[in-house]
Amino acid sequence: MSESLISQARSQFHRTLLDGILTVNPAGVATNADKDSAISVAIGSKIIELLGTSRSAERLPGQSSGNKFEQIVRDYVADTFPHLHGLRPGIWHIRQVTGKRMTISQFEQFAHLDALDRAAKSNPELATALGNDYFIKPDIMVYREPESDEAINRSGVIVDRLSANLTPIRKSNSHTPILHASISCKWTLRSDRAQNARSEGLNLVKNRKGPLPHTVVVTGEPVPARIASLALGTGEIDMVYHFALPELIEAAQQFPDASELIKIMVDGKRLKDISDLPLDLCL
Repeated sequence: MSESLISQARSQFHRTLLDGILTVNPAGVATNADKDSAISVAIGSKIIELLGTSRSAERLPGQSSGNKFEQIVRDYVADTFPHLHGLRPGIWHIRQVTGKRMTISQFEQFAHLDALDRAAKSNPELATALGNDYFIKPDIMVYREPESDEAINRSGVIVDRLSANLTPIRKSNSHTPILHASISCKWTLRSDRAQNARSEGLNLVKNRKGPLPHTVVVTGEPVPARIASLALGTGEIDMVYHFALPELIEAAQQFPDASELIKIMVDGKRLKDISDLPLDLCL
């Protein structure tokens, strides 16, 4: 049996990481590991061993590694999710957000935030009261275009001019794209980065008008306890996806407490593998 599209894409995802940001420095420490943590070094090295051969190179600066990781995750989603049109038909876009080119106010559920921003800029007291929680720029956005009536009526006369005149999925009602998923990418995790992801998810919940987008995190962190600082608990994010979960599970077997913590997160439906992400986006 030939390898599935998802499996092929996962393998390519790992090859790209191993050719780029997932390297081993001259001291033998994986670039996603914390050199001051024995468990991080051990698990990070074992994951690389299980994935394949990595280049020897120093760790890139944090921002460079993060940007590259976002790009690689974006490419992985773009190589997989559009092929699932049988489960989630639509006109889809997958964008890595860089600079100021895109914010959530460009989407149907958050378009009202532009008016809020204008009001805040003209009223210092209002700006102080509001803060800047509504300025949200996820690392990767997955969004869809509204559908024409011709597309909606392809299998029969589903809509006409007499009804369904407010739903934004009809292009005749709105041309504003609809945000489907917000993907936050964390190459490594420290407590502050975990809290940033939680805050971003919570603000998406609070500031939307309409359906809540999928709110997920993809991480390359090797330490289960640090993953748990983000994965455990519910409300702010849907799910944490690890870049190599089966390899993490095997690598952590040498540390019983860490292995048990991974089991808790997986069994508790708080941690999945990157290969699960494209299909979960179809939900």
